Amino acid sequence: MDMDILSFSACFLIIFTKASCAPDKISPSESLTDGTTLVSSDGSFVLGFFTPGSSKNRYLGIWYNNIPMQTVVWVANRINPINDTTGLLQIESTGRVVLLGQNQTTVWSINSTEAAQNPILQLLDSGNLVVRNGKDGDSENYLWQSFDYPTDTMLPAMKIGWDLRTNLNRRLAAWKNSDDPSPGDLTYGVELQGNPEVVLRKGSEKYHRSGLWNGDGFSGAQNLRSNPVYEYDFVWNEEEVYYINYLKNKSVMSRLVLNQTEKVRQRYTWNPETQTWMLISIMPSDCCDILGLCGANGNCDNSTLPACQCLKAFRPKSLERWNSLDWSEGCIHNKPLNCQSGDGFLRIERVKTPDTSHSWVSKSMNLEECRAKCLQNCSCMAYTNLDIRGGGSGCAMWFGDLIDIKQFQSFGQDLYIRVSASEAELKNKAKAKLAVIIATPIAMFLGLLVVIYYIRRRRRKLEDEVKERILNDQKNQGQSEDMELAVFELATIARATGSFSFNNKLGEGGFGPVYKGTLANGQEIAVKRLSKSSGQGLNEFKTEVKLIAKLQHRNLVRLLGCCIHGEEKMLVYEYMPNRSLDSFIFDQRRCKVLDWPKRFQIICGIARGLLYLHQDSRLRIIHRDLKASNVLLDSEMNPKISDFGMARTFGGDQTEANTNRVVGTYGYMAPEYAIDGLFSVKSDVFSFGILLLEIISGRKNRGLYHQNQNGNLIEHAWRLWKEGRPLDLVDEFLAETGSLSQVLRCIHISLFCVQQHPKERPSMSSVVLMLGSENELPLPKQPGFWFHKSPFEADSTSGNYKSSSRNEISLSMLEAR
Repeated sequence: MDMDILSFSACFLIIFTKASCAPDKISPSESLTDGTTLVSSDGSFVLGFFTPGSSKNRYLGIWYNNIPMQTVVWVANRINPINDTTGLLQIESTGRVVLLGQNQTTVWSINSTEAAQNPILQLLDSGNLVVRNGKDGDSENYLWQSFDYPTDTMLPAMKIGWDLRTNLNRRLAAWKNSDDPSPGDLTYGVELQGNPEVVLRKGSEKYHRSGLWNGDGFSGAQNLRSNPVYEYDFVWNEEEVYYINYLKNKSVMSRLVLNQTEKVRQRYTWNPETQTWMLISIMPSDCCDILGLCGANGNCDNSTLPACQCLKAFRPKSLERWNSLDWSEGCIHNKPLNCQSGDGFLRIERVKTPDTSHSWVSKSMNLEECRAKCLQNCSCMAYTNLDIRGGGSGCAMWFGDLIDIKQFQSFGQDLYIRVSASEAELKNKAKAKLAVIIATPIAMFLGLLVVIYYIRRRRRKLEDEVKERILNDQKNQGQSEDMELAVFELATIARATGSFSFNNKLGEGGFGPVYKGTLANGQEIAVKRLSKSSGQGLNEFKTEVKLIAKLQHRNLVRLLGCCIHGEEKMLVYEYMPNRSLDSFIFDQRRCKVLDWPKRFQIICGIARGLLYLHQDSRLRIIHRDLKASNVLLDSEMNPKISDFGMARTFGGDQTEANTNRVVGTYGYMAPEYAIDGLFSVKSDVFSFGILLLEIISGRKNRGLYHQNQNGNLIEHAWRLWKEGRPLDLVDEFLAETGSLSQVLRCIHISLFCVQQHPKERPSMSSVVLMLGSENELPLPKQPGFWFHKSPFEADSTSGNYKSSSRNEISLSMLEAR
């Protein structure tokens, strides 16, 4: 292996394993002093001493390791800080862990409940600090763990709730403020009265609660099982009662934290693009989440004004105070109950179930048995299923006034409330009248369904015809295999993208706008919607579908399917969370995310992708629109070439063709293509050379790049090359993060790629070899500078095209021949 690659690999491995070189555990013969740390084996978390905010105190804590801002998730001595740097952490042979401060005084300690044999204190990849027997290896038979004693943060796989065997209560308590991690009065945990709930308290006062766990979620919160970040569960058995969540993607960082200042519970996810924590949920989220806002038997609906209403068959206890928006006295029955002569029940739909302080549950009853038992008890005011899955099971009943009911519009749980028999009869009569009113338009509705059925059948037929045309085109070109491609309904795409919401718009190019979406199964997608005014119609659409559906390469974007609905034509791709390359290399702030090793990795990936298109795919494919905005980056910054709407295929030994329709992006097109309409694999090589210069310099090909000198990037690079100063092209930031010989070699290769004549440019197979070797390269000739005085420059600035790639416009130009 050559020295450049060895140097690069060694450098990469050193950077990648830097965190893991630090120990992740200590034994009784070792200790942790202030200034040293333990780092989990995968480098995710750090245990060490820190000073919060503007405080001068020192604390032992755990925080995330791989993000720029220190985010502490656990604190050992939050009540007893150390006022100097003498802190010392030890584990004794008995398994006791002790934190010593000034004069060897104990400021914090823990004792394991079991006998220890060769104990060790270890920081796990989950952020859990554990004491285990050294002989247990990776066993989860911990003698003690920090997850049992959380501070203000809940991490994935951490339990919030009770271990009924040991009477251990795991709950969160907020920091007093950003300078003081000692417990504030805001707490979050599971409470066991009646039916267990997750409760947020301010001191001794209940502040917010989750509502009944109904098997599918909490009745007081929207079911988030389809969210792409985490899964969650609520476990309730004879041994434990707890809430827990797990990450769906281990590379995501997510945490739930209490905020004493705001009096809220917040969930954050780390955004690597902005290098910030992104707030994705908050509780309480509106006024109706504040416990008991509407008083007894009130129903809070945040979509109405005023928010508080009385439950059905109830009225305000004090109308005067109610009308002055003082709802504290709540509501009472319109008609008094008469338990002896018989009462009835009214169903209210989609609500958060009442406070469980005075409730009773049975897991074995069905709903009818639950109703009968509630009816027999004059104090029972409401009932419902304990578990709503599979048609419902179990029984939950409430006694006395019903507190903290919240109305929802699209989720929630049905609740049956006790009312007088006459109120229940009125409700039944109203239902019968409603049935008569509804019966009349049913026939009209059924007729409408028949019409819709035939319209959809016709539309499906049209979609099948288009798909059949694509398949026939493939067969005509020797590709007789079935196209393994999903065809999505327009309604599915509309739901996924929020009806093509502007907030979900990722950008817009010559093809049309691109939207981010999330399918019902949680999969993220990117939807490219063909613009009716784009000048690119069914042919470009068919081209992209045909080409990408069968392409399989790690450096090409994956096409998941298409959508054909009338004049609507859309392509559905895998979503690239880091979007396009241009959003990094041309941004003065985000460019520093891509150091030279990452940029070199991206350069090599693009080269391998082009090589596959030119040589290793079923047909030789010319992309014709390679540019920074058409290179997407996945979560690990791996490049994927996208946008094949302008691509062309060659068969057999064909190497060159011409066209009357010149398409591509000004600034990336080869001279022979832009002027004469001639294109070949060497056209893509020219575009690659431009892209290579842009990646190295962080600057666009067009514009002013040096004081008192106009021109493009090619001219600027050639001028520096001839003056013996090629490295002046490189940003100082990049020069400090990589091998200068490797950077210089890439500049050398880029100048070969942008030669005036196609025959003087290397093939992509040669480019890949040059990138991976140290062999001496011949000197390049002077490139062509045709861009500077292009006859198309006026056209490129006056057209109606829009692009998300900073004025890099995909052109469709007719050239007379």
